[in-house]
Amino acid sequence: MGTFGPMDPPASSGLASLAADAGTALAPPLPVSLYVHVPFCVSKCAYCDFYSLPGHAERYAAFVDAALFEAGHWSHYDLLDDVPTLYFGGGTPTALGGELVRLVGGILETARVRPDAEITVETNPEVTEPGIVGALVAAGVNRFSLGVQSFDDEVLRALGRCHDSSRAVAAAELLASSGCAFSLDLMCGVPGQSFESWDVTLERAVATGARHISVYPLTIEAGTPLEKAIALGLVPAPDPDVAAEMMLAAEVALAAEGLLRYEVANYAQPGHESRHNSVYWTGGAYLGVGPHAASMLPYPLMRRVADGEGWTLPDTSSDPTRVRFTREVSLDAYIRRPLAAPVPFEVLSSEETERENVMLGMRLREGVAVRYVEAARLTAVMERLADTGLVRRERDADGVARWAVTQQGWLLGNEVFGSIWAGE
Repeated sequence: MGTFGPMDPPASSGLASLAADAGTALAPPLPVSLYVHVPFCVSKCAYCDFYSLPGHAERYAAFVDAALFEAGHWSHYDLLDDVPTLYFGGGTPTALGGELVRLVGGILETARVRPDAEITVETNPEVTEPGIVGALVAAGVNRFSLGVQSFDDEVLRALGRCHDSSRAVAAAELLASSGCAFSLDLMCGVPGQSFESWDVTLERAVATGARHISVYPLTIEAGTPLEKAIALGLVPAPDPDVAAEMMLAAEVALAAEGLLRYEVANYAQPGHESRHNSVYWTGGAYLGVGPHAASMLPYPLMRRVADGEGWTLPDTSSDPTRVRFTREVSLDAYIRRPLAAPVPFEVLSSEETERENVMLGMRLREGVAVRYVEAARLTAVMERLADTGLVRRERDADGVARWAVTQQGWLLGNEVFGSIWAGE
């Protein structure tokens, strides 16, 4: 992963046309990773609060048209002149079938995606078929993320998944045979899930040959069917202590197979870490296309886009540095107006940006270099967290002094991240 350094100034503002107007040499474009949100799935899982819609096949083509139109529009602002990673998430992108192949191909024609870019497609077992996988690989996809969650049929039923364990195994085998890298998503702390069941899931996950595995404790989100079932007493609430024990068991089991935890919930063999997700954790720029897709751009670049679009950015800081935004619109509204202004915008000052970079960096196992913590004026916060056993100061193999979470801090990450963001 290298030394954490998201607070280093970017090599370029990305404002190529402004540089040209000033009579200076054109600087290289700013790297901006691209996320495309596909809001379709076969069925809605009991725990899911992402923006996704089961069915709606009659909207597939119109959505792809809108997404390609949106991406093409942003390309005129130099936002897609250097795309190091491209990620199609959802929902379940492969639910689109052949329309997904058209979407991938259209994006690759529109954006200047690096030759060595990581191009990932999320998929679920029920729609991971030879035809779509082969077509996506031929189109340029080189990585898949497979939502397995469990290899136990009872746990899958509790989660409201529409596949069984045998289908999950078949999907993983298909992805392994494709020659592409692939990752598995697993979930622990599910009501009724035993440690024996969790052990079997971990064993089967490793046996697929996946070189990247994500492990998430079940979170009960408001408004989901699972939340309602728990409120009615139909399902027991998850036990956070059991979930923590399962996370610890996963770390031991996966490390024994060479999959090392490099982030709060992610394990990989060295060299197989998710490059796209690492952009999020290291303060890199990213652009979201599609309804409810999130973006984060440097303020100068966002200022240029806002001026061109006639958008009003809030005047909340004397030194605006970063802008975050999500286009929270329905599918139908997005299809009608794919370029509607995202509201609200969140403008971060340089102080907030530095603090956010440290917070995100502490998600990584290697933590954050002390010099960045000092620059963000968070040393006192780290020392208080160290007194409670949640973080520690250490030196890495290169002798760089760093702050990193302890095992307890990993399991109580929200407490660590909240303290850092609050600056207290």
